[in-house]
Amino acid sequence: MTHEPDRQDPDPRYAEPDRPGHEPIFNIPNVVLAILLVMVAIQVALDSFLPERAVLEIILQGAFIPQRYSVLISGQVGPYLWSPFTYSLLHGGYAHLALNSFWLAAFGSIIARRIGWVRFLVFWFAGAIASAALFLVFHWGDQSVMVGASGVVSALMGAAARFAFGNSGFRRDRAHLNPRTSIVHSLSNRTVVAFLAVWFGINLLTAVGFSFGMVDSAIAWEAHVGGFLFGFLAFSLFDPIDRR
Repeated sequence: MTHEPDRQDPDPRYAEPDRPGHEPIFNIPNVVLAILLVMVAIQVALDSFLPERAVLEIILQGAFIPQRYSVLISGQVGPYLWSPFTYSLLHGGYAHLALNSFWLAAFGSIIARRIGWVRFLVFWFAGAIASAALFLVFHWGDQSVMVGASGVVSALMGAAARFAFGNSGFRRDRAHLNPRTSIVHSLSNRTVVAFLAVWFGINLLTAVGFSFGMVDSAIAWEAHVGGFLFGFLAFSLFDPIDRR
């Protein structure tokens, strides 16, 4: 993997790269790479280094569990506050981690290049909370245990739908430079509509129990939808580039 090279343009947000085809396949911004490394390190520690009791305690403390918010549980005040965020860094295995890491590298890189690392971290935090909130609505009082970055990845996908699919199609090396479009205009873009149809269709299938054989555990489609809607509807609050 290589990092994005520093640009010499006065305003890199509006730089016009003129060397198509020379962009590395993996050109991941530092903030995205750091999150990927943190998630991998956590998974390796949980699977290979920590005793079972410690693993269970980390899951109990860090996973998002709806029952926490309907029943007062002794010693759960801390997790009540931090688990709506920390769950996004935990995963149910290497397959789950690999799937989320792939989509995070793809969509997270586009968003990070556009909004910068500080806004990206704030967006991650807010997207995780939005995803957990809709999951909580559908699972109020449940003992369900939710982990994984897929809700935040869905938020990144929703945000990308507001600017990444230009009239001339999608170009990975220039997508972050496109102007942000309004919600109405985005929904009139055929590429965006097709993207939304496929994405919501997949989540509809998971809602009725079709998992595509990707993971053994249930897929938290509610978190996916909550994250996506947050990213799509609220991206303008994080975007430093004015709509043109």
